[in-house]
Amino acid sequence: LQFTEEKLGQAEKTELDAHFENLLARADSTKNWTEKILRQTEVLLQPNPSARVEEFLYEKLDRKVPSRVTNGELLAQYMTEAANDFGPGTPYGKTLIKVGETQRRLGAAERDFIHSASINFLTPLRNFLEGDWRTISKERRILQNRRLDLDACKARLKKAKAAEAKAAVMF
Repeated sequence: LQFTEEKLGQAEKTELDAHFENLLARADSTKNWTEKILRQTEVLLQPNPSARVEEFLYEKLDRKVPSRVTNGELLAQYMTEAANDFGPGTPYGKTLIKVGETQRRLGAAERDFIHSASINFLTPLRNFLEGDWRTISKERRILQNRRLDLDACKARLKKAKAAEAKAAVMF
């Protein structure tokens, strides 16, 4: 009732400290930016949406995400197979072997980067959103409920004093 009356402008609202309001605004901003950065980093690390959904499901089921061959590693495999087919002694075969080995190393470096970024960058962001932010939200709701209770009590006290003053004037 108090919340509804405040929204309709019919009840007084106890204002929180300006510094505290600033902290709440900063917390909201931090949460929003963290979510955006987390989502976009996931897109950067895994551009395939269906692969991201699959990884998400594995995480929620607490199962190990199967290892995927990177595009660089797949290209390296094709180049090595082609080199063997053309003959490793031919100039084209030698070149494909060299380039294939380089692509394999690039693919392995990409895999290491994705793994490292996931552990060292995405995990702390998720921990903030799933841990700290939930605590902040819970405490904010508790504070809001207590403020509403306080304002409702103030309104009842004000009405009681007004009724008492009115009764005193009548007698």
